[in-house]
Amino acid sequence: MELDERKKKILNVIIQTYLDTGEPVGSRTISRLSGLNLSSATIRNEMSDLEEMGYIFQPHTSAGRIPSDKGYRFYVDNMLQDRTEEVTRENEMMVEKVDRLEQILKQVVRMLAANTNYASIITSPQGRRSRLKFIQLSRVDKGQILAVMMLEGNVVKHRVLRIDEDIPEEDIVKINLLFNTYLQGLTLREINMELVQTIRRQADTYKNAIGMLLDAIVEAIQEEDDTEFYTSGTTNLLKYPELGNREQTGALLHALEERQGLEQLLPGEDGEDNNGIQVYIGSEAPIQTMKDCSIVTATYELEEGVQGTIGIIGPKRMDYKKVVRNLESVMSQLDAIFKKDGGEPES
Repeated sequence: MELDERKKKILNVIIQTYLDTGEPVGSRTISRLSGLNLSSATIRNEMSDLEEMGYIFQPHTSAGRIPSDKGYRFYVDNMLQDRTEEVTRENEMMVEKVDRLEQILKQVVRMLAANTNYASIITSPQGRRSRLKFIQLSRVDKGQILAVMMLEGNVVKHRVLRIDEDIPEEDIVKINLLFNTYLQGLTLREINMELVQTIRRQADTYKNAIGMLLDAIVEAIQEEDDTEFYTSGTTNLLKYPELGNREQTGALLHALEERQGLEQLLPGEDGEDNNGIQVYIGSEAPIQTMKDCSIVTATYELEEGVQGTIGIIGPKRMDYKKVVRNLESVMSQLDAIFKKDGGEPES
């Protein structure tokens, strides 16, 4: 006999109610909690079928039913399956958010290049404090675990980690709970060796695998070279005679296309700015290949501590008013897109 949807729903009500109360569950309780528009007689018939199939039993005459080991196994397996599907949906939503942000930044950088007739750059937002919001682990395959980490500012990092042993899904759930209990809400500086050792001591099994997972997670979060740069309009610079020296222009275009040295345009921890706008003229530019240009940068903020950089690169005789006006407009638009929904892109 197969478990149809009605039997599954009744069985779930029996198990969940028994877990909550510790008391045998009768047909009236099932009728009230299941949402099924069934008579008590029909429910009793379904319970008899479930008992015959070995999922529940009656501890004594005239009592309700309680789950058997087979019933608990059904419940746990389905709970883990539901959790896996939930994690998959969460991961897909995270990827959609990341993709959405990337598309917005690419549109912004193209618009700036078109509006100013200069070259433009924009970086992905980065959190300065890198506070961990949560970790989600899920089993991908034998010896493979997907680790999804969300940092402050809804910055998402994910890694497929290879480990030396195969960990069952139910144990992955326990490890995930252990990690979040100790790591959730911490900054990278607070995830120190002492804490890592504490987590390892708390683990009853899979200590080697847990050590590998912790090392990989910390390494992934600590990466400092994952800032993405998007550029547009680099060929606009060829329109200006003063930038026409073939050797200099070649070096400039190469730097923009290969993102060489662009990290020097990022704001420092203690850097001052002028209402978010910074202007570099000629030799003031932090990048040697841009010493014949002017660079105007602005810092946009998704939320406190999560920032990115926008920049316009052009000749020294660039229209500074127009450039600043465009940067201010873009910052205003990004603010409207992201902060309106608490740091997440509008749908």
